[in-house]
Amino acid sequence: MKVCIAEKPSVARDIAAVLGANTKRDGYIEGNGYQVTWVFGHLCTLKEPHEYNPAWKRWSLGDLPIIPQRFGIKLIENDGSEKQFHIIEKLISTADEVINCGDAGQEGELIQRWVMQKAQCKCSVKRLWISSLTEESIKDGFANLRPQSDFDKLYEAGAMRAIGDWLLGINATRLYTLRYGQNKQVLSIGRVQTPTLALIVKRHLEIVNFKPEQYWELKTVYRDTTFSATKGRFTNEEEGRKFLNEVIQSDFEVTDISTKKGTESAPRLFDLTSLQVECNKKFGFSAEDTLRHIQSLYEKKVTTYPRVDTTYLSEDIHPKVPSILKGLQAYSNLTQSLLSSKIPKSKKVFDNSKITDHHAIIPTGVNPTNLSADEQKVFDLVARRFIANFYPECQTSTTSVMGKVENIEFKATGKQILVPGWRVVFEKDKKDDEENNEEEKTLPLFTKGERGPHKPDLNEKWTQPPKPYTEATLLRAMETAGKQIEDGELRDLLKENGIGRPSTRANIIETLYKRNYMRKERKNIFPTQTGIDLIQTIQHEILKSAELTGQWEKRLRMIERSNYQSQTFMTELKTMVATLVQTVKNDYGKTISIEEKEKEAPKKQEKKSTKKTEGKKESSKSATPPKDEAKAKKVETRPDNDNLCPICHTGLILKGNAAFGCSNWNTGCKFRIPFVFEGHTFTSDELTKLTKMETIQIGEKKVKLSAEGVFESI
Repeated sequence: MKVCIAEKPSVARDIAAVLGANTKRDGYIEGNGYQVTWVFGHLCTLKEPHEYNPAWKRWSLGDLPIIPQRFGIKLIENDGSEKQFHIIEKLISTADEVINCGDAGQEGELIQRWVMQKAQCKCSVKRLWISSLTEESIKDGFANLRPQSDFDKLYEAGAMRAIGDWLLGINATRLYTLRYGQNKQVLSIGRVQTPTLALIVKRHLEIVNFKPEQYWELKTVYRDTTFSATKGRFTNEEEGRKFLNEVIQSDFEVTDISTKKGTESAPRLFDLTSLQVECNKKFGFSAEDTLRHIQSLYEKKVTTYPRVDTTYLSEDIHPKVPSILKGLQAYSNLTQSLLSSKIPKSKKVFDNSKITDHHAIIPTGVNPTNLSADEQKVFDLVARRFIANFYPECQTSTTSVMGKVENIEFKATGKQILVPGWRVVFEKDKKDDEENNEEEKTLPLFTKGERGPHKPDLNEKWTQPPKPYTEATLLRAMETAGKQIEDGELRDLLKENGIGRPSTRANIIETLYKRNYMRKERKNIFPTQTGIDLIQTIQHEILKSAELTGQWEKRLRMIERSNYQSQTFMTELKTMVATLVQTVKNDYGKTISIEEKEKEAPKKQEKKSTKKTEGKKESSKSATPPKDEAKAKKVETRPDNDNLCPICHTGLILKGNAAFGCSNWNTGCKFRIPFVFEGHTFTSDELTKLTKMETIQIGEKKVKLSAEGVFESI
């Protein structure tokens, strides 16, 4: 019997239908020699700190850094997950062969490998690797199953990512919470979320500290066309007025006219990030909204695999393009002309060297039905972008007109579309091009040497601060490690060093909102005071540097490609964590403002993917303590009744290196209980009684805390 393990029940049903397995069992579908079962995202995860060492359950600076000698995995504590795992475990124990049908990516490989490892799989394993869930794709994938060993390095990179996130998240979160958190909030630190927050804080501070500077521009209007002085800006008004006075009495003369013809290629096919950017610009969708919609379209078989970072197609897709276009029935007015001739095969679209795990997001050719309004919007973007890439290039003409008044030169530029080409696919979006209206206006017909009256003016202007990030511009910044790059090819070169992965960036942004590190005002993103203080407190550059974090991401990709040793990566990581802990332990006197999160109106619950992304791993493993850790944290530092200071009744009891104290010590509260008093080391029970103002016996003495907060013997 062959056991197939899919990433989720819906995918298992699709696979089972193709394989002819039609008998439903508890947790799997059987038939035709196959048993098709499924996972629910992550069934296994890395063990919690206290499962390596019971002492690590309690949050203490003295225990850091926490670095297990050997990492282990465990089942996620969830009745449904545990039940499904035991079903998979039983099926694997009697299988002749296991087929890994997990999500075709790094995290999908990790999810499946951990399940098979935990189930002690001993039989041979094959890998199904497909980019869409259509019947044709599934059949083709099963006809070309690959050995699991082909993906060993993919799994190794995924495991290093998970371990790295665990090590950095657990240690840095405990470290910064205990040192700076004032016992009011867990200060979540993560490999991806912290440098992302640093980008937001840096931009905010650039805006806050920006000092506008006044300048002047000399322009003149001749024949309803605005010409700008080629000299550029004037930094003082007096100089500008001098030039204005020179030109105000004389005629304008056209001195040169040049026309340059050019072509424009269609916008490149979508990867996940560019789709999220476009949806945020056009529809105001958050990155998480877009990911949810495109994932739904993938599961409805109308678009290909969404979590991709390439804008190219593999060359073997070219013969399939006509059938995909024929399937786009709602766009027949745009596809008919393409289907009447040979489909072009351009390197700008088809390039095997630019393909990693998957190709760009495109339609599958399945006619979409039962789409929500938002899903239809996303599908329309994907479909039109795909169609446009097979249209001819847009032909343009750019005209530059030079003129002068006296000896002062002026210039005007206009752009004219000669043949629209692919632009006809986006005619309904013409108004989106209005931003470039001034640059793309059509100029009147000028003649060299013509002269005439004009209307010059000196315009006062002020330099403008950088714009706040929106989700669209933040996604681009994460993709390019903070560098502002508009050119698509240059962006591709920087993707290797980007922050996070396409599939996790949406969740990272949501995590920063939930942690109250940043907030959104309309489309703009601003950091909270807590977020600002946290970034300014972090002195260890690796935690907040987009470029350094991008280099870490690059090393993980190199491991995936067998160009870097995972052991070297792990050694570097452990050294970094140890250095970080030592640096922060020696830092005194700083605190981080804890800004209260604004209450939001309850949102209607929406069905979300069960798959646990890297961002979710980071928020649950690094950003906040795991479930058991959260309980330990509550006892030690969370603001509950037992943790209120017994003297001022407003502060919280803090545990320092040598004593318990009050968080209001800086405003005069005297509460203090040393761990050792006159040679006696207090037990946990004794310390608890003392914090409750109870008297305890030490030998022949009785000791207690006075009403003034002074520790004394009776």
